[in-house]
Parts: sequence; structure tokens; C-alpha cells
Amino acid sequence: MTQFTHSADGTQIAFDDLGPADAPAVILVHGATAYRAISPSAAALAAAGGLRVITYDRRGRGESGDAETYAVEREIDDIAALLEHVGGAALLLGESSGAVLALEAALAGVPVAAVATFEPPFIVDDARPPIPADYIARLDAFAAAGDRLGALRYFSLEAVGLPSEMVDQMMASPFIAAVEPFADTLRYDARIMGDTMAGDVAALDRFVSIPVPVTVLVGESTFPSIRTGAAAFAAVVPGSELVVVPGGDHQLPADAVAPILRAMAVSA
Repeated sequence: MTQFTHSADGTQIAFDDLGPADAPAVILVHGATAYRAISPSAAALAAAGGLRVITYDRRGRGESGDAETYAVEREIDDIAALLEHVGGAALLLGESSGAVLALEAALAGVPVAAVATFEPPFIVDDARPPIPADYIARLDAFAAAGDRLGALRYFSLEAVGLPSEMVDQMMASPFIAAVEPFADTLRYDARIMGDTMAGDVAALDRFVSIPVPVTVLVGESTFPSIRTGAAAFAAVVPGSELVVVPGGDHQLPADAVAPILRAMAVSA
């Protein structure tokens, strides 16, 4: 059953609380386009056992509200409100760009025990082209024009890096109908990523002072750029650990990740 909390600015945040109340709590932070109704990760993690999983609709998506103006800090406040719901003790698990939001929350001082980042889409070398310098401005222009499909196509080509033929197929799939209403929030993820997709490893230096342990998870079969970005993060940020998840790609494999999270909760 959907529950609701309110962020510091009054925005209503919708969430589910899955699993045993006395199990270690994990707050799942979705990446771009994802929200509770279409993401299988939280239910699969809870079904794996031994975890209490808090999954929520990020602001502007699903059943959550939004504010007139956006700031990454407001999304950090949303996470803080969910942490209060579980009594102030939890891990953060972020997927894709949600992984970077989880890092930003810990860096800002939200008192989480540790952060697990699954497939943060850093671009730190020439493994793939960087996103365009005007990426945020282009997404803002799509939003101003009310062109959500245009924003999704642009995001898929430039941020995800899919070939145009694959994007054409995706745009004709049922998936698009599920995410198109919330495509304006792609602008939010672009701001969360900042300059970490520009091809320069120095962009990761901002995370050096993160005050909690970080486990960087990458799928065994993931994109080469994500693999090199994760390795670079683990090399740059003290106290971080890189874990390759067997059989995984950019879809979180709950059965393999759940025991890692349980172990993190024990050691945190």
C-alpha cells in the first residue's frame, strides 16, 4: 500500500515500505525515467529476504508531487524525509543516475550508514563520447516546448548512448507510454550528473570527502564506459570498493545484490 511523507519544502513523496520492519533498511533511489510502478528492483530485493526496502517515486514522477522550481538539494531533502521514516538508520542504494543522487545525499550530510551505487553512468575517458556541452539546455528547451517524446529520444541518444535504430524501436514500444508523462524530470537527472559525464575523471574529485563507505556495483556484462567509470571512482574515492556483479548488466540483479547489501548493513 502506498504511503506518503513530506519533504522539507512540503512536496508530497509517495513510497512503499517492503520487507520485515526489523530488517536492515535500504532506501532505493531510482535513476532517470524509473519509478515504483515500472521498476522491479525493490520487490525483487525484498523477495530475496533479509532487507527492508523503501522504494519511492522521485519528485515529479508517479504519485509524488513536485515544486515549481528544481534544485538537487530538494531531492536530497526527499531522501532525508524517508530516512526519518525508517528511524534514521539506512543504507542508500542508487541505480544509474540515482546512484549519483545517493552519493550527493551522503556528501551533503544526510546521515546514512553507507551507499551502494549500482551502475553510476560516469564518463571519465574516451570509452564513449561525452554528453554534449548544451545537454541541460536542450532538455530545458524540450520541456519548455512540451515535447516530452523529443526529450526521451534526445536522452536515449546522447545520455544513454544508444544507436538511432535501437532508439527508433524503443520509441515505438509500450515502455515509452509508461515514462513519457514524466520525461520532464530528465532535466533533473542531468543536473544531478553535472559534469561527471563530460569525459574527465577530475569530475569525480568532488566525492573524495564523502563521509561514509561506498560500494560501487557494476554488472559483469555492462557498458565499457560504466565499467571504467566505476573503476575510476573506486580509485579516486578513499574507502570505496568496486564489486563486479556476476551476470549483471544495467538491470539490477536482486539475487546477487541483496547479500552484498546485507553484508554492508552488518559492517556499517
